[in-house]
Amino acid sequence: MPLTENQVIEALKTVQDPELFKDIVTLGMVKGVQIEGSKVKVRVELTTPGCPLKDVIERDVTSALRRAGAEQVEVELTATVRGPAQPRKGAALPQVKNIIAVGAGKGGVGKSTVALNLAVGLRRCGARVGLMDGDIYGPSMPTMLGIKGIPPQLRDNRIIPHHVHGIHAITIGSIVPEDKPLIWRGPMAHGAFKQLLLDNTEWPELDYLIVDLPPGTGDVPLTLCQLLPLTGAVVVATPQQVALDDAVRAAGMFQQLGAPILGFIENMSYFVAADGSEHDIFGRGGTEKAARRLGLPFLGAIPMFTELRINSDHGKPEWNFTTNPALRDALEAVVRRLAGEVSKRNLQGPGPQLTIS
Repeated sequence: MPLTENQVIEALKTVQDPELFKDIVTLGMVKGVQIEGSKVKVRVELTTPGCPLKDVIERDVTSALRRAGAEQVEVELTATVRGPAQPRKGAALPQVKNIIAVGAGKGGVGKSTVALNLAVGLRRCGARVGLMDGDIYGPSMPTMLGIKGIPPQLRDNRIIPHHVHGIHAITIGSIVPEDKPLIWRGPMAHGAFKQLLLDNTEWPELDYLIVDLPPGTGDVPLTLCQLLPLTGAVVVATPQQVALDDAVRAAGMFQQLGAPILGFIENMSYFVAADGSEHDIFGRGGTEKAARRLGLPFLGAIPMFTELRINSDHGKPEWNFTTNPALRDALEAVVRRLAGEVSKRNLQGPGPQLTIS
């Protein structure tokens, strides 16, 4: 006797998303059910491209339907990035589902490198991604994106972000003269950041907008949290204690400004020599311990690979995912965990809004 659609739905209610800890029916992930005799076909829409646990979900759906009496099960997995469950009314950049700040307590920890590779990695998962180089004092994205000396196009006096490596990117480094030092006081930095992010740039529809912030806890992070409802912030650190002390302060800043912490990333976790040996130059694992102490997610560790430096210098971030399997795996693991944390954050609903008078 064939199953009814109601029986199929009841069976699927026993399948939990292993990251979101709710059943896939309640989460609205079941997008279609077809029953043909003893065969059941189900379409399940994942909440993020490149879901790290999609094989688990497919297995659990198959098992649940077989237990309910289906002899043949076909599971079709699709993916759509979701924004907040309850978007804020009147929010800026309504065409962007998720805005993610990438910050660090101090300079020199590879924050911009991490931000760029997060953007490229999310794009490789199938998402529509933008990248804003908000490090307006020391923009390094022109080099890492391979767009030095190439100004952005204009349409009706608005900047069209560069479309490069599959992402939409804007940086003040492609607008001001290459060798000009940017000596700005707080209000000037605030104004430049706001113009570049909102007033003068025409962003397309995006699943994720990654904003690379200057290091520290100054004006630009404050401006970002005032202007936009962030999905959350990622804090980048190296393992040594002096970097971790500043990273903890950066996390505290975001939390005080109402931006949830999506997780910590340990960059330069260890050095991999040509012979494959690993060397803990800065002391591996400190960032993970700090995240656990604070009760915050740890998104993963990125080792020091020579290829990462070479590809960044040559403006070829795609090569980080194609030339060295170990580097690719490290980056993709971090990207998948970040996407999962974004999904969990959106399920929780909007957090507190920052009001500064």
